[in-house]
Amino acid sequence: MRRVLAAGVPLEGASDHGVSEAIYLRDPDGNGSSCTATGPEREWPRGADGSIAMQTHALDLDTLLAEAD
Repeated sequence: MRRVLAAGVPLEGASDHGVSEAIYLRDPDGNGSSCTATGPEREWPRGADGSIAMQTHALDLDTLLAEAD
């Protein structure tokens, strides 16, 4: 993400899905793309029945960058 930001590529969005974190951007031709990192399965949110309970929350980019240091 640091390289993307340093290159001046605007982010289209950034989401925390509970099971993964993703940043969304467009290439120079306007094609949408995402960079996604999946978290450990033991940390995935689960429903009462044990099913995966995905979500869509804003990804805190400042915290993400701080954790990378």
